[in-house]
Amino acid sequence: MKRNKFIASILTLAATPLISAAQLQKAFKRKIKGFKIAAGEGRIHGHIKLKGVNSNILDVKISGIDTNGELAIFEQTSLTQGKGTPLHIHHTQDEIFYVLEGSYKFQVGDDQHDLTTGDSIFLPRKVAHAWTQVSAKGKMNVIMQPAGKLENFFLTMAALKHEPSQQEIAKIFSDNEMQVVGPPLKID
Repeated sequence: MKRNKFIASILTLAATPLISAAQLQKAFKRKIKGFKIAAGEGRIHGHIKLKGVNSNILDVKISGIDTNGELAIFEQTSLTQGKGTPLHIHHTQDEIFYVLEGSYKFQVGDDQHDLTTGDSIFLPRKVAHAWTQVSAKGKMNVIMQPAGKLENFFLTMAALKHEPSQQEIAKIFSDNEMQVVGPPLKID
C-alpha cells in the first residue's frame, strides 16, 4: 500500500513541471511589447472588404493572435446604408460597439436602440442581436471578448468570389461560433 502511494506521489511530482511549463508557454505566446496601429490602417490583414451581410470595410486593430484569444478589436467603416447583420447569437463572446461616426439601429433581445456618434452598446453572449446602418456612411469600433472566431468570419466573407446566399451566410456564421436566428433589422 505504501509503495502505491509512493509511486502516485512520484508521478504527481513528475507531472507538475509539465503543467507549469504549459502555463508558462501560454503566457509567453501573448504579446509582451505594445504596438501602434495608425488611423486608417488594419493590422495583419490590411483592409478587409466584406461581402454578403454588407459591403463594409473592416480593419483589425487588435487581433486575437495578439491577446492569446482573450480580446479582439475591429474598426468597421460602414458603406451600405440599410444593411447590417442578421439576428444572431455569439455563444461564447460578449460584444461591444462604439459608434465613431454615423447612426445605427441595434436589436438586443427584444429591445431596439438607436445609436449615433459617441454612443456605445453592450451585447451579452447568448443574447440574439443584430444591427443595421441608418446613415449614408458610418464607422464603429467592435470589441469582442474573448476574441473567438470573428476575425476568421470576416476573412472568410471577404475571400468569397460571389455574393453568398442566406444558407451560405448561415453556414459561415456557424463555422465561426455564431448562430443565425432571424432576419436582418429593417430601418423605417
